[in-house]
Amino acid sequence: MIALKFMPSARSTATSSSSRFYGNGGAGVFFLQEGDHNLASLLELFEQNYREPFMIQKYLPDVRKGDKRIIIIDGEPIMGLNRIPAEGEARSNMHVGGRPELSPLTERELEICARIAPALKERDMIFVGIDVIGGYLTEINVTSPTGIREIKRFGGPDIAALIWDAIEKRRS
Repeated sequence: MIALKFMPSARSTATSSSSRFYGNGGAGVFFLQEGDHNLASLLELFEQNYREPFMIQKYLPDVRKGDKRIIIIDGEPIMGLNRIPAEGEARSNMHVGGRPELSPLTERELEICARIAPALKERDMIFVGIDVIGGYLTEINVTSPTGIREIKRFGGPDIAALIWDAIEKRRS
């Protein structure tokens, strides 16, 4: 399945990226440039080898400043961890060399969190990690958001304890 609304953008903008919906850690993320002759081949690859949907989105140059993972517990934003891509790498994931650093949340990021919080709570999602690049929400991770160990290691809150507190609160 192709996110068709992104297709015209992928063909006409200077750059775009493609990825699998259910991938993780940046696996299967490709950086494409305008007129990239690999686009058709990549679409074939995704369509023929993966049963899951994939998407193509506009590349955000602000990713060079970082891809911020924001941890949300029971609808409340807790902390941000900015992940800065390594030189020569389009992905900012830590296991491919992205450098993590604690990062306070901006007004815009708090606005994004406030707008999605009702939907997260409605779906009973206690532990969520969202990714924001340059003030744009790019991903909502609900299966196993990474970054909580790094946040604690850099002096941030103990996210694991906060998750358990939220679970216990629902039980009482």
